[in-house]
Amino acid sequence: MGVKKLYDLSGKVALVTGGSRGLGLQMAEALGEMGARVAITARKPAELDEASAHLARQGVQVLAVPGDLARLETIPGMVDRVLARFGTVDVLVNNAGTTWGAPAEDYPAEAWSKVMNLNINAMFFISQDVGRRCMIPRRSGKIVNVASVAGLSGNPPEMTTIAYNTSKGAAVNFTRALAAEWGKYNINVNAICPGFFPSKMTHGLLDKIGKGIVERTPLGRIGGDEDLKGVVVFLASEASRHVTGQYIAVDGGSCVS
Repeated sequence: MGVKKLYDLSGKVALVTGGSRGLGLQMAEALGEMGARVAITARKPAELDEASAHLARQGVQVLAVPGDLARLETIPGMVDRVLARFGTVDVLVNNAGTTWGAPAEDYPAEAWSKVMNLNINAMFFISQDVGRRCMIPRRSGKIVNVASVAGLSGNPPEMTTIAYNTSKGAAVNFTRALAAEWGKYNINVNAICPGFFPSKMTHGLLDKIGKGIVERTPLGRIGGDEDLKGVVVFLASEASRHVTGQYIAVDGGSCVS
């Protein structure tokens, strides 16, 4: 098989959670450009409609599925809509997430639960649902979990996001555990660990500490609008068929400096 064919996603169906903006939309664009039909989920219908129209203008066959993944009981219904339109899910990108900033000694219980519920519980239950309904029966599938370099280490002193860091560390080990268990079904499970990217989640924070982050990053920059595209296509395609249980940090080298 030639290299172009290895990366080709024609005929595949990709479901991207949190796909209406930011990193999720960037990855949805990449998967669509490589030929995948793309379903995107998000809580806010207006943002979802805007993203869907944006992808359609790029020639992507897209389905917008509004819903709140933090309401775990709604996950099967969301997957139902994707299956009704596209028939299956070949690629699941678990991107939806949230954060909350507060000192550890004052961290609210409800904030901890909110972050863990969306960042970890929803990631597991949608993977379970898609896995047993689509990927396990077909003995084929790609799951890409969006973790973070925040799950690989502590924080700069200015950041107090202990629940987010903990959840992203859990996402990395969830990736390893699921990869080990589902390898027998020919399902690849890998993670992307982005560093700092401009997004709604980092808005304001980068204004305060962005200069210091850039100075500590070997490549001297933060992430941009195309920096996740190549890695998500690699992990979603046959190019990564012998890669599972791994994470790739996309952070300009900040986690090694």
